[in-house]
Amino acid sequence: MTVVIDHDTWAYSPAKLPKASAITLPEIHDVLPFDGVRNPSARSSVSHKVHITYQTEANNWQPKVGIGESAAEIAVAHEVLVHSQVYDLHFQPLTVRYKDEDGVGRSYTHDLLTTTRNGRRRLVFVRNRDSLKKPKTVRAIQAIHAATPKSAANDMIVVDAQDYTRQRRENLFRMHKFVFSPDPEADEITLSTERRLKTLWMMKDLFPRVTLAQPRVFAACYRLVAARKLHANLDHVLWENSRIEVRR
Repeated sequence: MTVVIDHDTWAYSPAKLPKASAITLPEIHDVLPFDGVRNPSARSSVSHKVHITYQTEANNWQPKVGIGESAAEIAVAHEVLVHSQVYDLHFQPLTVRYKDEDGVGRSYTHDLLTTTRNGRRRLVFVRNRDSLKKPKTVRAIQAIHAATPKSAANDMIVVDAQDYTRQRRENLFRMHKFVFSPDPEADEITLSTERRLKTLWMMKDLFPRVTLAQPRVFAACYRLVAARKLHANLDHVLWENSRIEVRR
């Protein structure tokens, strides 16, 4: 007898599982809890929910739980967090109520709220490209923007999730890890060598010329890309065979 298991041999899409309630994490020692106005971690067959811990100056660098509704949303968060001028980041910071084009009352919770050291606050709306192309989505974004209190943020930006390819997301994940494992000596020596080296083409060209262990140089390259002192194509794997160059 042959038994065919659904979603094993012919149905390649993720199985549509029944709804499940949002995950509520127990208290984690020395980690600040998620403080968004909405917990987006309920099970979904169409979105990728991600939990992370992150650190900001606003929280005295103490780890804090963040929850994103998509891998792209987390990638945007990682990109924000490696920026030296970022002071704070909130996930699911604010819910607004608005009426859609048919006059139906809706609610929307913003994805991210960033705060820079100069006090500027920015709301971030992350959505996939196909949705952003739809006039209905454009009108909904306009309504959401109009319904958002001016006191909530200085501005609001719309981010195309398709700009964050899988490799870019993975590179940003590693970049975030390395930025929060600082090594100023390695960064200084690596950048100094790069600026002197006339034949620099790939990352591996640095390894025999920098008097440090290869893993330290590798991590330094990631931090220098994050600091915008080196340039690399983040839509490809950032590794020893990657093309890198010093920003002028």
